[in-house]
Amino acid sequence: MSILPLHLSIAVELAAAGVPTLPLRAGKVPFGNCRTCSKNACGGRPNMKNPGSCQCLAPCHAWAAATTDTRALTSSAWAAAWRRAVAVAYHPGGAGLTVVDLDNAAAVAWARETLPATRTVQTTRGEHWIYRGTMPSANAVRPDVDIKSLMSYARWLGPGTGTMTDLPGAVRALVVRKPSAARPVVTVPALAGGGECRHRTPSYLERGIAMAEQRITETPSAVHATVYRTFLAVLAAHGRCGCLTDAHITRLFTAAQAKGESSRHCTDAWTNARARLGL
Repeated sequence: MSILPLHLSIAVELAAAGVPTLPLRAGKVPFGNCRTCSKNACGGRPNMKNPGSCQCLAPCHAWAAATTDTRALTSSAWAAAWRRAVAVAYHPGGAGLTVVDLDNAAAVAWARETLPATRTVQTTRGEHWIYRGTMPSANAVRPDVDIKSLMSYARWLGPGTGTMTDLPGAVRALVVRKPSAARPVVTVPALAGGGECRHRTPSYLERGIAMAEQRITETPSAVHATVYRTFLAVLAAHGRCGCLTDAHITRLFTAAQAKGESSRHCTDAWTNARARLGL
């Protein structure tokens, strides 16, 4: 029996436990796409559940390459990557987990004062706090704190210590953007009937977008229908007065794709909702 390289051996062990893994190259980043997949010309692998049109067998598309298929991990298509690998990464969201990445001692101190205790993994400069449950990933949610869950990857640094606990609301709240105190008013065009737009206070719009993201993220089934109905509700409330920006729409699409929707389906659902409302 041949002996697997160290990183591949770790990846196979994790995959057998249901943790999607992938190799990292120098710089601790995923391997670049092959020529066929360059610039997502293949259609891409936008998420774990809906692989789009890409049929590539190589470890392309960054975090979306993570897999629990040990045959793929040990295949010839992945062999060159494992020979060059410097570390193993995993997709926390694919394993039903969220990693709070604390990048230094100050961030760790904040977590110990603010967040419920959970399993902890030591990193080069700080700690990973791992919770059961998934959520949208986000960088710089506060100084030196990142959230790695859906559509993201984290470096595997060992199983850690302590008892893993459920993802708390305090972590979910970190990705809900609060209105800037420096910009208390949203400038929007007047309504067709000449009335005052109730969305001129940013909190109304922000609350609506955050609730829409939560509705999509927490739906246990019927994701297609939930995404469409949520888009329809957002457009019914905010689609006629100029409040919605590209940033708001991106947040909704990101939440939908994190639940397994393709970019194309998101676009179709948005277009259909607009058409139904006559926008």
